[in-house]
Amino acid sequence: MVAPYVCDVSLYLDKAIKEGKNILLEGQLGTLKDPDHGIYPMVTSSSTLAAYGAIGAGVPPYTIKDIITVVKAYSSAVGGGAFVSEILDEEEAEELRKRGGDGGEYGATTGRPRRVGWFDAVATKYGCMTQGTTEVAFTVLDPLGYLDEIPVCVGYEIDGKVTTDFPTTPTLEKAKPVFTKLPGWKCDIRGIKKYEDL
Repeated sequence: MVAPYVCDVSLYLDKAIKEGKNILLEGQLGTLKDPDHGIYPMVTSSSTLAAYGAIGAGVPPYTIKDIITVVKAYSSAVGGGAFVSEILDEEEAEELRKRGGDGGEYGATTGRPRRVGWFDAVATKYGCMTQGTTEVAFTVLDPLGYLDEIPVCVGYEIDGKVTTDFPTTPTLEKAKPVFTKLPGWKCDIRGIKKYEDL
């Protein structure tokens, strides 16, 4: 089945670049799972940053012009580790969990419930900075339609001081979320295709 697609990838992509073709490289996981820039030790085995795409694909780094970072309208996590904006009230967390994602925020293989939290602007800003983001695709907005107000983490309080810069892991463990609340829209927005309609 895969035999027709097996080739020297670097050579194939070099030819495509020289012909002016568009190439889409897709990364996995997010910045906070990166072994060098993530929340160690709760990281994966290889870099999750866009810059690593050049290495994985065998293309020169300067050929990557656009970096689209995909950001969910709420946060989720698998496993342990620091999670500043996590919803600690289990009933409140389960309400968002069952509404989120395609079939809820549960492990695809295990079915285990994922940890969920509110949108974290501090972590997102850090992720966009380390990725070199040129555009953001803001996704999974529809599950929040049940809320009167939407909490957004806009800062971290650490040792009595508020910061909007993402800290190192040992400091992150001490961080408490600083929330602001945005008005909800209280309707179903699934199926909307135009920004104006949204």
